[in-house]
This record gives sequence, structure tokens and C-alpha cells, in this order.
Amino acid sequence: MEIEILNERENPLLERKEINFRVIYKGATPKINDIRSKLIEFLKSDKNLTVVDSIKPEFGRTAAHGYVKIYANSDASAIEQKHRIKKNSLLAEAKEQEAGEQESKENTEVKENA
Repeated sequence: MEIEILNERENPLLERKEINFRVIYKGATPKINDIRSKLIEFLKSDKNLTVVDSIKPEFGRTAAHGYVKIYANSDASAIEQKHRIKKNSLLAEAKEQEAGEQESKENTEVKENA
């Protein structure tokens, strides 16, 4: 899978970068999370602040155009619509992080009480 950046612009009002890209692939259109992980690696961005908005396959080709938003901080990403967050699996990742933090707190409390 190859990624080509077509257009990149800063949106200071919403504290994000907006990027139009093209992805070239073999076989079936890749899943949104596969493209998102490849974009995160390619753009060296934070996985919790990167939201793939849309992917539109080109008819008769093994390529697709897409639109991704990279937020500057988690406060700025709060404006993102819930269905897009769910589509990008950001809710699941956030819940996993919170669960991990709670487990580490519980482990330290148990050690202190022992």
C-alpha cells in the first residue's frame, strides 16, 4: 500500500491539519483502520489525534482518495463527530488506555497497603 499526499493545509481556527491523500493498493479496498495506521506511520502523527474522515475508491482502479484530520491536542479533537470517532476506533483505544491506567493505580494501591 502506497500513500501520496495531494494537498495539506493548516486550519488554525480548529487547531488541526487537513490532508487530502491518495492510497494505491492491491486487491480489495483496505479497511479504514489499516489506512489510518499506515497514515500515522507515514505522517509521524499521534494515533489518538488522527481521524480519517473519508475514503472514496476510484471506479475500476486499485486506488482511493481520502481525507484525514490531525488535531493539535485532545481538546481540539473534542469537536469531532461521534460516528467518525467510532469509525476510527478512537473510543475503544481511549477506553483501553483508561482501563490500563486504572489497573496500574489499583496495583500501586495494593502494594502500598501490603
